[in-house]
Amino acid sequence: MTSGDMIVVTRDVDAVLIPLGTPVMIPEGAQVRMTQELGGSYTVAVNGNLARIEGTDADALGITEAEMVEKPESRPAAEGPVSEEELWNVLKTCYDPEIPVNIVDLGLVYDCHVVDTDNGKNHVDILMTLTAPGCGMGPFIVDDVRQKVLSVPNVSDVHVELVFDPPWDRSMMSDEAKLQLGMF
Repeated sequence: MTSGDMIVVTRDVDAVLIPLGTPVMIPEGAQVRMTQELGGSYTVAVNGNLARIEGTDADALGITEAEMVEKPESRPAAEGPVSEEELWNVLKTCYDPEIPVNIVDLGLVYDCHVVDTDNGKNHVDILMTLTAPGCGMGPFIVDDVRQKVLSVPNVSDVHVELVFDPPWDRSMMSDEAKLQLGMF
């Protein structure tokens, strides 16, 4: 399946309207157009709106397990070091459902660091923002970040703090992101 494909939904499926974050149900038989399939979720255009569908509901879009976007496997938290490189790599699998660029290259992640706890566990603190303060998708992006970082070996807990100072602007994007979005 590729971006732009028209798809008939094979069963009722829960979705979230973008950018408001309002839960909706897309009924069986509805026609949707795939606009983005990145980071383990799917963005579709339906009835003039964009909606995000979780990867666990990909079957409703006719996507088989073999075609599904690979998600990091879940691993139990353990004692030992955490690879900061792996943390940043997993953050690059998180996407704003409206923008086909990961949140790191968009410049949304201001800080990510590991804090060793007294009991030998590893807590990860992430400081990030959104492209717009009123973005209704913020809670979904934060939850995606939290779940994916928890999949990194030896991570026992994750705290994601949304901040809006400094406010995000396009200058925070990587050159690669600007090129991908045609902003050069």
